Amino acid sequence: MFGEWSMSLVILAGISRGSRCLKFSSVISRTMAASPDAKRSPWSREEDLAGLTGNGWSMVEGRDAIKKSFNFDDFNGAFGFMTRVALKADKMNHHPEWFNVYNRVDVTLSTHDVGGLSPKDVKLAQFMDGL
Repeated sequence: MFGEWSMSLVILAGISRGSRCLKFSSVISRTMAASPDAKRSPWSREEDLAGLTGNGWSMVEGRDAIKKSFNFDDFNGAFGFMTRVALKADKMNHHPEWFNVYNRVDVTLSTHDVGGLSPKDVKLAQFMDGL
């Protein structure tokens, strides 16, 4: 499920200019490893999740997802945390589900593209724990 995958995109376009017809075709193929760290392929799910549960993350009941509540001194601390995570998440193109009330931020991580946990969730959780 988390091994290598390939994606192919075929683009065909025809542009008509009077009596001339310009045709363009292209094939793009790319193979990617699902692991965020090439040194650790394949993904060691159990090992990574064990490290996260030791830091307060837990499995979400009924889903293949992890969750954690972060508590701060005040709203400013919580919002600052969310801002730093948002910048990282945007760079990763991986956005958390979260809920904020005053000094608390509840986070749930799951990769919707794969229907459950992936190395992206582990990487983002580790980033959050490092803040």
